Parts: sequence; C-alpha cells; structure tokens
Amino acid sequence: MSQEKKPHQWLSWLATIVLVGAASLASFVPEWYWHHAAFIVGNALWIAVGYLWKENSLLWLNIMLTLIYIVGLIV
Repeated sequence: MSQEKKPHQWLSWLATIVLVGAASLASFVPEWYWHHAAFIVGNALWIAVGYLWKENSLLWLNIMLTLIYIVGLIV
C-alpha cells in the first residue's frame, strides 16, 4: 500500500527543520534568544502548510503557538 505524497511537502519539511533548530537553540544556548524568532518562523511556516493542506487542527495549533510566542516576547 503506497501513500500519496501531499502537495507542498518541502514546506512542511522546512518548517520541521526550523522548529527542531529552534528547540535545539532553546535547549543548548538559551542565552542567544534566537530561538524566539525561530519558533515564530517555524510555526508561521506550519500555518501556511495547514492552510494549504486544509488541515484545521494543524492550522489552529500553530496559530495559537505563534500568538503565544509573540505575546511572550511583548509581555
């Protein structure tokens, strides 16, 4: 049984790589603070993927996470 490849698969992999990089920065060098921007970018990419794939759970999860990161930076 073969699975059909979803469109924009490259974008989902890019988003995943950015988020893994953000998590690595947050864990190993938190004093750099670059992980904040990387989390926002990675989740924003996943928002685009969720929209393109018409996956509402994926879309809303990443919208909420992105808002949490942005509000956390402001407050």
